Amino acid sequence: MPGKTVRLLALAGLLLTGGLQASAETAPPTETVTVTATRMREIFQKFLKDFVAPTPISGKLARWERRICPLVVGQDSHFNAFIAQRIKYVALAVNAPVNTEADCKPNIEVVFTSTPQALLDNVRRHDVFWLGYAQSNAQLDGLATVTRPVQAWYMTENGDANGHRITDSNILAQKNGDSMFEPNHYVVTGSRINDGLKTGFNHVLIVVDSTKMAGQKIVPLADYISMLALTQVHSLDACQQLTSIVNILAANCDQTEDGLTKFDMAYLHGLYLMSAGRGLMFQRNDIAAMMADSLMPEQ
Repeated sequence: MPGKTVRLLALAGLLLTGGLQASAETAPPTETVTVTATRMREIFQKFLKDFVAPTPISGKLARWERRICPLVVGQDSHFNAFIAQRIKYVALAVNAPVNTEADCKPNIEVVFTSTPQALLDNVRRHDVFWLGYAQSNAQLDGLATVTRPVQAWYMTENGDANGHRITDSNILAQKNGDSMFEPNHYVVTGSRINDGLKTGFNHVLIVVDSTKMAGQKIVPLADYISMLALTQVHSLDACQQLTSIVNILAANCDQTEDGLTKFDMAYLHGLYLMSAGRGLMFQRNDIAAMMADSLMPEQ
């Protein structure tokens, strides 16, 4: 049996726990590879629907189009430097753009604090755009509420068909604690497959409750933060169907990892290689296909 057939069947057994079996008596090896690979892509597509959150404006998956520049504060200098370097290392490994200049302006800010809600109250007053897209003050208040020991806020933007970058925020100004809202406008190509709109992160804020995360091993925590810094996960409270670093803080999840898993890395690699201008369905198809290719290579 060809090497790739063996790998496909082994991975099928791992993911489906016996749910997908192929017999040499009922199908030739070439058909077995085709059917199994197709089934694997379907599994990855379902995983992506549950795992990653599209942005509310473009309805697409966001990634870094700008070069990332992480800054970590709130712990000792060695701890801070380790996490910042870990984010860069993971980004380089998955082809995300990295700013190597020593004096780059931070666009990923990781803050360890014993008073996370006080920090977010301050962000709500002075850096409201960092909270992400909102259509009302009530939504902003919700966004500014700390609900997890490690939580991320994403300021996203779109590069339109003319190359202009516009942040995904219709908040024009704040006065006396009230916000003024107005929709954004973008130039697109009109194609349903590729409209020329590329969604990216402009700023990511990650707040770690140092009182709740005291004693946490540094490598799993750094990898967890790296995942949040490079992609917007749909739900951090749900136990993912494929093993993932995000499971370490998910409620009632028995799957705990010591670092980013092969599925995490395959997903991030696919995210940063997909065609950014395509629609959500095509983006997911691109990533699922690349996950299958990376996890089931030719031998």
